[in-house]
Amino acid sequence: MAGRGKAVKSGTDLELQVVALAESLGLKTERQVRVGRRIWGAERRIDVVLKDPQTRVSLGVECKFQGGAGSAEEKIPATIEDIGAWPIRGLVVYAGEGFSSNIKAFLLSTGKAVELDDLKTWLQLYFGL
Repeated sequence: MAGRGKAVKSGTDLELQVVALAESLGLKTERQVRVGRRIWGAERRIDVVLKDPQTRVSLGVECKFQGGAGSAEEKIPATIEDIGAWPIRGLVVYAGEGFSSNIKAFLLSTGKAVELDDLKTWLQLYFGL
């Protein structure tokens, strides 16, 4: 599959693959960036922040992996909403066989999500690489 060095096995693995891809494109990366608190007091973190060192344009990336049926899918609408509170533009990158076709359609309809396989092209367009 295009854009994928190896099969994703966990959320952490997905983060690492996003970082590796971004760095191969010349972007700076930072993981688990703290950006304040949610309304109930929980710490808000962005999984990966990407920055073009020349233009200083930034992008926050929330990584969602689901290998089988489970609850990660149920958190997706809240994740999309949460991105709106970030101080920078954000994107959900998702991978795994466990996401239903309905949630994939929802993700793509938001304009704020992309499958890992399509991330390289998306980043090249966003950052003008």
